[in-house]
Amino acid sequence: MAEQRSLPVPDGLEGERLDAALSRLFGLSRTRAAELIVDGDVLVDGSPAAKSDRVHAGAWLDVTLPPPPSAPTPVAEPVPGMTIVYEDDDIVVVNKPIGVAAHPTTGWTGPTVIGGLLGTGHRVATSGAAERQGIVHRLDANTTGAMVVAKSEHAYSRLKRAFKERTVDKRYHTLVQGHPDPLRGTVDAPIDRHPAGDGRFAVVAGGKDSVTHYDTIEAFRAASLLDIKLETGRTHQIRVHMSALRHPCVGDMMYGADPTLAARLGVSRQWLHAVSLAFEHPVTGEWMTFTTDYPDDLAHALKVVGEESR
Repeated sequence: MAEQRSLPVPDGLEGERLDAALSRLFGLSRTRAAELIVDGDVLVDGSPAAKSDRVHAGAWLDVTLPPPPSAPTPVAEPVPGMTIVYEDDDIVVVNKPIGVAAHPTTGWTGPTVIGGLLGTGHRVATSGAAERQGIVHRLDANTTGAMVVAKSEHAYSRLKRAFKERTVDKRYHTLVQGHPDPLRGTVDAPIDRHPAGDGRFAVVAGGKDSVTHYDTIEAFRAASLLDIKLETGRTHQIRVHMSALRHPCVGDMMYGADPTLAARLGVSRQWLHAVSLAFEHPVTGEWMTFTTDYPDDLAHALKVVGEESR
């Protein structure tokens, strides 16, 4: 339901463009603010105005704000290629394929892990927001590999705590451009949203604490296969840290990868796979380790880069 808001322009916005003033007052994007003005949902002292008009302190604003977007809900349908690695009454571990998000988000219309589990008759925990039921950690949509989902409420709370306290062993393999120097090391650099506001993340002063350990498994002529251990689990963490080292994940054009190399190796996304996940079972306390094989596109790229190095 739309919301009516009436208020005077604060002194601090004197002389601002109307769209900029609305953006700051209501937390809207400039584009969305401009759309409201063009649609006639904004009156200044009782009259329509243009988005470029300058506002004056004390002028009266009448704004019709759109209703907040409703939370997306999972679509229960099987996900082709998503396999079950392990399942019991409390947890299910899946091997997530390419192009699948962990859970629904605004703007995502593709398949999800939660929807795939529900679509094949699996029960998941109902704790947390409705669209994220059972989700205790995430992988990017185009990052493949091992992911655990909670089925019971007890498992959900225990696993959430384990990920928060960093007692889960998360291992990834990634093929990066060039050869990191040193061949083994740690990247300890804070991450936050990229200042460009374009969906990327970046190493940013004052960002969230982020620690990535890497070790070279094999060096090829054009690239290196790395074993990655994450201490923290920030969005795009491995991709951002490898890019910051000037060795982006092969195929990761969002973070500066060479499209020519990606095309030669036949990859159309970041070469990044969650190869194993290990944690204490949330009910039995047993230490469990789950591993997953590389999907076909990554295995093919690795074969090609190896053949080029002979």
